[in-house]
Amino acid sequence: MPRKKSRPMRLPNGFGSVVKLSGKRRNPYMARPPIKEYQLNGQPVVPKAIGYFPDWYTAYDALVEYNRSPYDVDTRALTFAEVYEKMLAERMSSQKPPSRSTIYAYREAFQHLSQLHNVRMMDLRLDHLQSALDNSGLRYSMQVHVLNLMHQVYKYALKYDIVEKDYSHYTQINIVNDNEKGVPFTEEEIDRIWNEEGDPTADLLLILIYSGFRIGAIKTLKIDLEKGYFQGGVKTRASKNRIVPIHPLIRPAVIRLLKVNSGQLLPQSTVIFRKQMRELLERMNIPTTHTPHDCRHTFSWLCDKYGVDMFTKKVLMGHSLGTSVTENTYGHRNLEELRAEIEKICH
Repeated sequence: MPRKKSRPMRLPNGFGSVVKLSGKRRNPYMARPPIKEYQLNGQPVVPKAIGYFPDWYTAYDALVEYNRSPYDVDTRALTFAEVYEKMLAERMSSQKPPSRSTIYAYREAFQHLSQLHNVRMMDLRLDHLQSALDNSGLRYSMQVHVLNLMHQVYKYALKYDIVEKDYSHYTQINIVNDNEKGVPFTEEEIDRIWNEEGDPTADLLLILIYSGFRIGAIKTLKIDLEKGYFQGGVKTRASKNRIVPIHPLIRPAVIRLLKVNSGQLLPQSTVIFRKQMRELLERMNIPTTHTPHDCRHTFSWLCDKYGVDMFTKKVLMGHSLGTSVTENTYGHRNLEELRAEIEKICH
């Protein structure tokens, strides 16, 4: 028979205490740190409890752990959502705050971790994080954003002694990278989308199809209607801040969306847009397996179909041109040269 764990009659001075609370409780044993502060009249300042536990031994173990490495009880009580908010506030107030696209990516990723929001950071383990990622139903590219957010939250938590171990370091994406996979819309499907022109969802699909931008870049694009171009992008050095002329075919859609959405092409989250896109595709009898990223593949296909210069196509899509010689020769197309090529695409 295993030896029964002995229970000390009295804990050492300055060690803290374990108190059994009255009444019927799920966790009746309270572990409390030692008293270290006193009021001017000599009355002790009772510290906040470390936690509440189902039995004396579990409470005692928590007290031992606390004495081994004392911590701020209030800090250790912070939930994942509270640490996320503190991390974001600190980063936004730093000397080098994150870009708007990065902040948007954080907020978008945070929405997909709702099962962690109300859990104390110190109670989270690898299983919690891995389960949240595996069961998110997200594509690879979005899981990358979610995992990056986990890293940032844990980096902040370690910095302020909220946790002792970074479990996000061991969390991994368990699906195949599908970023470059996709199926372009057919000519017939593009015609059906044109038939819905004026619908906000259809308008944005057309903008994506005739610009080649990723959906993740739409919210942060700079739009110059006077000179007729978009500027922005995400992901790679070649993609970021690239200029793409506004194709005449989609200019009315751009103007409509900016007017309706107070200067934005996409006022809601991409999660909501994907839902609206599926509903529109279903209404148009187009396979709902299409994703916003398929619009980018469609732009690539249209460039090939209408003979857009290969190097100009790479510049428009934000692809790397390869060697430095190629970059210097073909990578500096001016706006009018880009416009001449993109306007080869017609409908």
